[in-house]
Amino acid sequence: MSDQLEINAIPRDDLGKGASRRLRRLANLVPAIIYGAGKDPRPLSIVSKDLEKALENEAFFSQVIAVKIGSDTEKAILKDLQRHPAKELVMHADFLRIDEKVELKVNIPIHFMNEDSCKGVKLEGGVIEHQATEIELLCLPANIPEYIEIDMQDLSIGDSIHLSDVKLPEGTASVALSLGEDHDMPIAAVVAPRVDTEEEDDAEGEDAPAADEVPTQDDDEDGKGDE
Repeated sequence: MSDQLEINAIPRDDLGKGASRRLRRLANLVPAIIYGAGKDPRPLSIVSKDLEKALENEAFFSQVIAVKIGSDTEKAILKDLQRHPAKELVMHADFLRIDEKVELKVNIPIHFMNEDSCKGVKLEGGVIEHQATEIELLCLPANIPEYIEIDMQDLSIGDSIHLSDVKLPEGTASVALSLGEDHDMPIAAVVAPRVDTEEEDDAEGEDAPAADEVPTQDDDEDGKGDE
């Protein structure tokens, strides 16, 4: 990315669950922590609305972030985010410091291209199914891509794309594929549309003869009498 992502943070001395609850309820602050790179963990607080705004940017989940703590700035990635189980609230954020010379694992979002003009969809009436929305990569901080593009244009019904089919950016490697071929997971596929059960029942009903068209035993006997 050309623009450096930033977030302002405040050093936090009041620790513990009770202190974290007070931060969220009374000060509209989200408790956070930054750790790693051989340095001591540092408890932080982030203004809730600032963090919510930052999270609207897809890149905030995978790119290097400049965490500004007073006059200090530390580079990190967002490692974990804890959300409230029932409300749209962020409960805690974890930031991992980076070392420019050390590779790290990051989950990179997938951008599926040309889905509307996909051959299997536009010409054959198929449906695209996504089995994955991100790919875990191993790379140096300087090589972290913003996203990975996968072109769906030429896929027909029955075609699929696996992890090994994806062209990864230079300087990156798939974490899953490094574990062996049996980890070559599917990413997306074009499948035939599913027929609704009610539609199937209706179709069967149309093929079946009406009740007054089905011959009865009496009809058979009457027919024999006419002969």
